[in-house]
This record gives sequence, C-alpha cells and structure tokens, in this order.
Amino acid sequence: MKHENFTAERVSAFKCEPGKQQKIHWDGKARGLGLRVTAAGAKSYIFESRLHGKTIRITIGDVKTWTVGKAQAEATRFKSLTDLGIDPRDLAASKRKEADAAVLEARRKDMRLGEMWATYIEARRPKWSAWHIRDHENVVRRGGEVKKRGKGLTEPGPLASLLDVRLSDLTGKRIGSWLAKEVKERPTQAGLAFRLLSVFVNWCEAQTEYAGLVPAGACKAQQVRDEVPTKNAKQNDSLQREQLAPWFTAVRQMPNLVQSAYLQSLLLTGARRRELGALRWDDLDFRWLKMTIRDKVEGERTIPLCPYVAHLLAALPRRNEWVFSSPTSANGQLAEPTPGHKRALIAAGLPDLTLHGLRRSFGSLAEWTETPAGVVAQIMGHKPSAIAEKHYRRRPIDLLRMWHVKIETWILEQAGIDFVPAQAGLRAVKA
Repeated sequence: MKHENFTAERVSAFKCEPGKQQKIHWDGKARGLGLRVTAAGAKSYIFESRLHGKTIRITIGDVKTWTVGKAQAEATRFKSLTDLGIDPRDLAASKRKEADAAVLEARRKDMRLGEMWATYIEARRPKWSAWHIRDHENVVRRGGEVKKRGKGLTEPGPLASLLDVRLSDLTGKRIGSWLAKEVKERPTQAGLAFRLLSVFVNWCEAQTEYAGLVPAGACKAQQVRDEVPTKNAKQNDSLQREQLAPWFTAVRQMPNLVQSAYLQSLLLTGARRRELGALRWDDLDFRWLKMTIRDKVEGERTIPLCPYVAHLLAALPRRNEWVFSSPTSANGQLAEPTPGHKRALIAAGLPDLTLHGLRRSFGSLAEWTETPAGVVAQIMGHKPSAIAEKHYRRRPIDLLRMWHVKIETWILEQAGIDFVPAQAGLRAVKA
C-alpha cells in the first residue's frame, strides 16, 4: 500500500479512482490511519489493524469534523490499544454501556410516583379485577374535573399530593406526614390508600429495574405506624330482625324500581355492592334459578337465584346488558343507590346503614336459620376460614339453594311479606 504523510491540502485533493466505489489512502505518519473517499466525494478517516489474527477496521469520523492532527492522534491511540490486545470497539461499547447505565440510573432516581403508579397498574392489570383497578385509579385521581353527577368539581384522591414526589424521596417521614394529614380528613380512604401504597412499594422492590428506588422500610417506619388508622369493623351497621319490616316497607315503596330491587337483592344475596351492580342479564339463569357473580376474590362464583330475588329481577326493564340499569348514567349502569337508600331509611325511621351493612345483615341474619357458616361464606364469596373448607368443601348449587331459600324465606317472614313463588310465575323450590 502506498503511504503519504497526510496534510490538509493532500486530504482535500484525494479522490476516488474512476469506476470504483471507494478508494482508501494511507497515512505515512500514523500507523493504521487511512482516508476513505467514496465515488460520491464523501471523505472519512478510518483505522485498520490486525488483532488476534484478524483485520479490524474502525471509522474515526468525517474530515469536516476531524482535523488531520486529531485523526492521527486517534489512530495512534487505537494502535496502542491493539498492541496491548484490546479491541477499541469493545472499549467504546463499554463506555457507551456505562454512559447508558448512568443515564438510566439518573432517570430511575428521578422517577415520580405518578409515573410509576401507571406502570404498576398496567403490569398488574391481568391479575386484578375491574374493581381493584378502579380502587388504584381512584386513589391517585388528581381531581378538579366537573362532576358527572351533581355540581362542582371532583376531589383529588388521597395519593394525589404524592404523585409528583420522586420515589427516592418517599421516606418514612414523608409518608408519615402525608398520612397524618389525610387521616384527619378522610380516615377510611387514607387507610385504603396507604395499604395500596405499601403493596406498590413491595412490588417495586421485587422488580430488578425498580429495586432500591424507595428508601428501605419507608412504609414500616415508626412515623408511619403511628399514623396508620385502625381497621375496626363498623358497629351497628346491620339490620336487626325487628327492623326488617319497616326497612322492606320503605324500600319497596321507592319510586325507582331498579334501586328498590337492587337494595332488596343486596340484602337477600349478601353480595358485595359492586359485584351485584355489575350483574348482566347473561349472568342469570331463570330456568335453573342460579346466578353468576363476578367475584373480586375468586374471579366468579355461582349462587342460587332464590324465588323472591328472581321475581324482583324478572320485573326489571331490559334497557341494556345490565340487570340494574339506568337511562341517565354514562355507561347505562346503576351508578349510586346510596342517596335513595338513605331517604328510605329516614322514611322508615331507621338509623343510618351503609350498603355494605346490607351484606353484613345477610351474614348476621343467616344465623337465625342455623345455616352452616361455610354455606353462608360460600354464598357471600368469603375466603374459606379453615383448611377443611378451603380444600374439601365445595358444595353443589342444589345444597346451597336448600339453605339460601331457607334464609330468604325467613327474612321475608320477619318482614311480613307473603310471597308465594307459584303465584309469581316461578317454579317452587323446596327448602
């Protein structure tokens, strides 16, 4: 190969030979330095050498950005590396990797709770029920939007004030201060938000790319434990036997047929409020008197469709896919029955009772019928409380129906409701 000492003038004068795609001119000063000239006139410095018995070629850069002196110095550096058995390309790749890692680490440390929360939901979405996803979305709601129902703007969720906080700044002191403020204003929601946040922190720690972002023990610090609200079951949030008659009278007289049927069904099935609200017509089997509920614990469960509840549901208008429908809600589903229930309680002269209190009432009132606790738990969708229940007791629908009808019949008797399935056009089911 012909070598010529590179100068700016010579580099400028070098050309590609006619009929060839490229031509490489070699420097006589810096070993391995070459100038590649293409047929289109593009010029760039290269370095070529032998390493471990193989020829390696590395592009240094365009002549417009590299002077002759800098290109010679770079070629000399590459040559010193190859003489030591080091491939300059590997060294460059290593530096790029280190630089990328530094950028990634900087981005990791700047990760905000709001950004990571959205990633968390998407990662867990296949494992969660729609209600669980909604809970996670609600606690981080920023608020300030026009309410779909009622006047004014929506309130921010309990975790909204932490959304722009870096995960690395979620110290025990920071979480404790946030929790203390939220507990004063809304203890129940604050407790739920903290439990969701604790699980989120554990999930982050279990992921290789997010481990170590949240300070260790942040959710278990003393400042946090001092502020965590206790989860006590509500006292007196259930109907007593003597309250059944006035409650049914008021609820059955409600002008909204769908809300009336929903509240009665909630009491007589022991279902969770959102489980029952999500009931579709396809979930009902009026022939074999059974219904499938989207269970937040097991995914779904099938329970008896007892005669009186079947009578209530069969009379509802079929506006859309939802059993408990609403012509005014955005999705056509019954949205918020609580105000109507509170008016019915006032009309009946009864103390305040939550919708979840109706579920509690089913479990409590079932004891009057001496129904086995395992049967009640299976109907309500509770997790089995013993090894035998968990692994060896899966009662068929007919056995559940025998007890469930007995519970429904007893509750209706205490309410003073004379209901005969045959007169309602339903086949009788023996209890």
